[in-house]
Amino acid sequence: MDHARPLPTYLLQRFHGWKATAFSENKSWYRRLAEEGQRPRAMVIACCDSRVHVTSIFGAEQGEFFIHRNIANLVPPHAPDGDHHGTSAAIEYAVTALKVSNLLVLGHSNCGGVKGCHDMCAGTAPELEEKTSYVGRWMDMLRPGYERLAPEENEAKRLRMLEKEAIKISLENLMTFPFVAEAVKAETLALHGAWFDIRDGELEVFDVASNHFVPV
Repeated sequence: MDHARPLPTYLLQRFHGWKATAFSENKSWYRRLAEEGQRPRAMVIACCDSRVHVTSIFGAEQGEFFIHRNIANLVPPHAPDGDHHGTSAAIEYAVTALKVSNLLVLGHSNCGGVKGCHDMCAGTAPELEEKTSYVGRWMDMLRPGYERLAPEENEAKRLRMLEKEAIKISLENLMTFPFVAEAVKAETLALHGAWFDIRDGELEVFDVASNHFVPV
């Protein structure tokens, strides 16, 4: 492990600052979390994008959310093939072990992964078409969403529409997991979709009845 290096100074300084303030002032709460285990109320599947701070957006405290992040907040379809499936494993654990009552897929504006899929499908990002591209193969899941876009729209609008298609496709794929479908049918789990505008701080939620995202 000679390739590992010490933590950067700024991270160490921030840790010590947190330990002396937030942790020190809430020691009993952290002790309770450690001793009693986690009991999150919801799972949030969000993008890896550093600008999307899930706990800040919803004002969540430690222990409230079980959070999984990946490129473009995508959920793959159920595929019990014995391979490595990080997102699927997180969903399985949240639903069957933690028994969360809500599962939110949170997308956002200016998503780099979604733009990569758009460019790949439009033929302007050949590097993502390579079989060796992890990002490209991951974003293949969003191709059906690209095909549903209206061709007459300008690129900015198409990208925003595709960001929301990523949320819809993830919600569709969630229902391919038997344990998710069973929990939804039993009304012990509710699925939600939302889209966050980084610039304006606005949130739109997916309305199943109208098949549109509406501001809150």
